[in-house]
Amino acid sequence: MTLHQAIASPGCGCDRQDMLHALVSIDEALARIAAHASPVGRTEALQVGSAPGRILALPIRSRSMAPAFDNAAMDGYAIKTSVLTGPGPWALRVVARVAAGQDPSTVLDGVSAARIFTGAPIPTGADAVVMQEDVIRDGDFIHLSRRPVSGLNIRVAGSDMAEGATVLEKGRRLGPREIAACAAAGAGILRVRRRLRVALLVTGDEVRRAGGAREAAQIWDVNTPMLTASLACAGIEIVASAQGADNLAGLVHQLSEMAAQSDLVITTGGISVGEEDHVKPAVMALGGETLFSGVAIKPGKPVSVGRIGKAHWLGLPGNPVSAFVTFQVFGTALIRALTGEVTEAPARRHVVTGTPIRRKAGRCELRPATLAGFDALGREIVSFEDATHSARVGLLSIADGLMFLPSDAECLPAGALVEFQPFCQS
Repeated sequence: MTLHQAIASPGCGCDRQDMLHALVSIDEALARIAAHASPVGRTEALQVGSAPGRILALPIRSRSMAPAFDNAAMDGYAIKTSVLTGPGPWALRVVARVAAGQDPSTVLDGVSAARIFTGAPIPTGADAVVMQEDVIRDGDFIHLSRRPVSGLNIRVAGSDMAEGATVLEKGRRLGPREIAACAAAGAGILRVRRRLRVALLVTGDEVRRAGGAREAAQIWDVNTPMLTASLACAGIEIVASAQGADNLAGLVHQLSEMAAQSDLVITTGGISVGEEDHVKPAVMALGGETLFSGVAIKPGKPVSVGRIGKAHWLGLPGNPVSAFVTFQVFGTALIRALTGEVTEAPARRHVVTGTPIRRKAGRCELRPATLAGFDALGREIVSFEDATHSARVGLLSIADGLMFLPSDAECLPAGALVEFQPFCQS
């Protein structure tokens, strides 16, 4: 098998100025988002059980050691290993019984043992727990044939968390693992950032609710349910969702109202340069500003980010695949910046192409791709369509992420190394 070299192009190649003119590269667009978007200021206190999905505003520190005391890792018998002299076997008298939650008053002294259960505190003097399957019980005695080592089957106090240790840094999104760590640290009340308020405006007079009645020239609305699903997490509140007017005055009114009640306004469609594209003129009419308007990518070149008053604005293309792709790359980055989330986004990694690629050079292409196993060298293989189609939504359901095709690459052989970014899961 031939090992193909990695594509020798700076980044994804989408920042070649001779090709881009006024467009910015993916990395430059992401850098501008990171530099200009800051987390919402207000925070609130929540019970740990009510905080899944929220973003920590303050770090979590352990209130005590975890575990707080030496305890048994399994059911068995607590013993003092130093009393086991000679070659064995040994007989020890069982002088106590300690269950989880009991405060042990027994002190093991001499040739004695204590019946103990998982999670129970270790009696004074004991330094090992012999699992019950490794002893023979005969009345008040147990018989051992193998010498246990000191510390066997004992969870040592503080071995998980030291008192005062930082368990979670601020900015972490609270999933099941993080919630478990908070509870183990004794953090019953968590300080989290308030929910990010998002308004959603989907433009197009031709758009109708999915499954509803439509005329010959009308289409079902894909972007509203798709973006609503993308925003469906506990840290986001959709405060408004509407179909945008296809005229400048109407859009100015709608955007003004949405910006007044939200932290982020997301629009789809109307951001190109056609006579029917009114979103950017409406943003400008409201005194808005843009961080960038146009990125050197395919699909989704018109994607824009800026502000309308105090609210941030994300302008996505109208074609559903373009809207989905640009939200995955830029929308998720903007939301992480506004929520203060420091949890890493799905990182790009290298994969190999399953078949050759021929394409037109000029912009970095983000093509949906499906993970299709591994080659003989253990590298992940991706399969994909022969082109990127901005309106073929059905293909998204079988894709696992986006492969980045460099702007200057017209032909790539099967087995070529390309970057791959898994889709974000809400």
